[in-house]
Amino acid sequence: MADYPIIADVSQFIVKTLRDKMCPEPIPSPNNIEISSPTSQDVDYLVGVYLYDIREEAEVSTPRYIQKGRTQITKPPRPYSLYYMVFINGSGQMGLKDPDMQKIIGKIAQIVNDNNSIYPNELQNWLDVPEPPIVLSQAKISLEEKERVWRMVNKPYQISLFYRAAPVYLSSGEFINTPRVSDASFEIGVTGEERG
Repeated sequence: MADYPIIADVSQFIVKTLRDKMCPEPIPSPNNIEISSPTSQDVDYLVGVYLYDIREEAEVSTPRYIQKGRTQITKPPRPYSLYYMVFINGSGQMGLKDPDMQKIIGKIAQIVNDNNSIYPNELQNWLDVPEPPIVLSQAKISLEEKERVWRMVNKPYQISLFYRAAPVYLSSGEFINTPRVSDASFEIGVTGEERG
């Protein structure tokens, strides 16, 4: 299962996809799209991808331990949901007018709709066990909840897009070595006499 960088890998996937599909139109340079918080004072980017919440999903019925190779066991992976806000950087708008910002928001929504899933082994190519795709979908949150996210970063609300990426399975980092079977004995016994 995916290792701990998977959370950062999902964020990078979103940014890379937006850079590939939005540049040079309507965003002039790939450097104008960044992983960033709205609190950042950097004025060099136009579109920010902000991971604002990580939630562990409800318990999934899994075994207590799973086999890892021939001599190790580990705890099963845990599923998480990642919550993102994609926003236009208020301090780096470079003279954008409202219609321009709405076009950028519309393009972002179109790109995410068309590129809304990725398999973990595309993000971590050493994975040898198939995992379900990580799906990017619109977060089902109210306008009040969106405003709360903006208040959390001490910024006034502005039009932005909110997405949920799930399931993101995070493996355990602990392994338990199990003893190898090195000696086995078998006995053959006769349970009754054969009749003649």
